[in-house]
Amino acid sequence: MSSDLHAEERAVRALFAATSAAWSDGDGDAFAGRYAPDASVILPGVHLRGRDSIRSAMGAAFAGPLKGSRRVHTPESVRFLGPDVALVVTRSVTAFAGEEEPPADRWELATWTLMRHGGEWLVEAYHSSPG
Repeated sequence: MSSDLHAEERAVRALFAATSAAWSDGDGDAFAGRYAPDASVILPGVHLRGRDSIRSAMGAAFAGPLKGSRRVHTPESVRFLGPDVALVVTRSVTAFAGEEEPPADRWELATWTLMRHGGEWLVEAYHSSPG
């Protein structure tokens, strides 16, 4: 892998660190800010359309059932589909407040489509399913 690709992969992986930090901080604005304005999030039984919808849903979740939780993402693959598009597969899990290690059956697989906007990687689409 060239040094340019190494740098791009580090930048992509930094996005996951930023979303996880915003989640741990319970900061719906910072979390949603890592998503494109017209991003799509699909979870079992949930479809969020757009950054504003993501901000609203996550703000409510951080104030309620996700308060004090953290999100863990382990990238399994990062593929660049072009200079400004990346496809990432992660193993991800939510650890709830006071939970050191979430149970194995809660881990999920997620597919992320990322696109560079003005030099910054943002999530265009996220889809998660039980892993």
